[in-house]
Amino acid sequence: MKLSNKINLYTSVLFTTLLIIMNISVYFTFSKLILDSELNTAAKEMEKTANDIGKSLGSISEGELLRSYVPLNGMIQFVTTENKPISTVTSPTEKNLIERKVKFSKGEVSTFIVFQKRDYTYESMPIILLDGSVANLQITKSIKSATDNLEILRLVLVLVTLLAIIPMVISSRILSKLITNPVTSLIKTMKEIRHSGHFKRLTLEGKSKDELNQMSETFNHMIELLETNYEKQKQFVSNASHELKTPLTIIESYASLLKRRGIAEPELFYESIEAIHSEAIRMKEMTEQLLLLAKHPEQWNIQRAAINLGDFLLQTIKAFQSAYKREIQYQPGNSLVTTVVTDEKKLKQLLYILLDNARKYSDEAITVSSGREHGEAFIKVTDKGIGINNDEMPKVFDRFYRVDQARTRKKGGSGLGLSLAKEIADAIGIRIQLESEVGVGTTATLFFKTDKN
Repeated sequence: MKLSNKINLYTSVLFTTLLIIMNISVYFTFSKLILDSELNTAAKEMEKTANDIGKSLGSISEGELLRSYVPLNGMIQFVTTENKPISTVTSPTEKNLIERKVKFSKGEVSTFIVFQKRDYTYESMPIILLDGSVANLQITKSIKSATDNLEILRLVLVLVTLLAIIPMVISSRILSKLITNPVTSLIKTMKEIRHSGHFKRLTLEGKSKDELNQMSETFNHMIELLETNYEKQKQFVSNASHELKTPLTIIESYASLLKRRGIAEPELFYESIEAIHSEAIRMKEMTEQLLLLAKHPEQWNIQRAAINLGDFLLQTIKAFQSAYKREIQYQPGNSLVTTVVTDEKKLKQLLYILLDNARKYSDEAITVSSGREHGEAFIKVTDKGIGINNDEMPKVFDRFYRVDQARTRKKGGSGLGLSLAKEIADAIGIRIQLESEVGVGTTATLFFKTDKN
């Protein structure tokens, strides 16, 4: 069963049940009020009649006296202790009440009775006759008008219930359509994605912030993530197949040379081994960079914390110097104890990329400086290398772009370093700026906002 049909069915059943319960409650409430009113009225009439008859006994015969107080639609009589009726008087419409079996009661009785499928109020009260004997004054009165009114009320409530079900079912159908429209749209979009293979998003209408709108927003966000990851996967496969082709070809060529002439020519053997080793290392680094670039920023597990920029730079520079045996000059600004909030591991990885670029394209000492400018802390990495032409500056952050193809290939670069640096900087909220002059060198600057200690 469709969700809209379920909502329609459950809503209709629920509201119909509530309406029936409400109407039953209304009926029984009014029934009790009406019947209690009839019984109270009969009891008061009985009390007044008993008082009047008690005063008039002896002056008027019992038959004439009872005839004066007989109800318009009932019966009045005396009943002796032997359960025998005397002086019974009935209204013209209730002659059949004479056939009813009578019973003497020691106390007062006020209740409802049913005789020949008709409803009556029954009142009985002890009274002393002229001869000193005790008898019951009993009045039986029809409540047909009251029961007829209740019958009409019952019929009206049944008709109202039946008539109310029709608009209720229609409104329930409309409500179910309104509720399930976003779900239907979601299913339709998912089917279109499955058949076409193209990612699509739901059109969000209105400013509602209910659960259905949140579901649509979540779906669009999920599609965005899937599309981004899909594009990254395609790009990774394309980049990997393109970039790995050259080192694999080199490795294959040198391996073939080794196989044919390696043993006989030692110089060729060492040259081949060196080339294979170099290309293998470059493939490993390039694969690691490709895998990192293939990740979505939300999968980078960013963990921000406050770090002392001066201490961080000293430790990073010392580690880099120890690994590559290169001279690095550190020039702290006037804010050596500047504290920044960032991901320390990602910042270190970013700095390593900039230092590694400076190491590859410059043989002189590398300069690292830090300080504060216009409310922003900064780190600068400066080399005195070959520099970059102005027309090539906009392309340096593109993947696999090499400023000097031959020189970069010789240095082992893959063209992914600055692209990865830009990805990391964006992920941890750092602005990266590059300045360069051909033959003079290059300066890479990292800016991030911080509070001055």
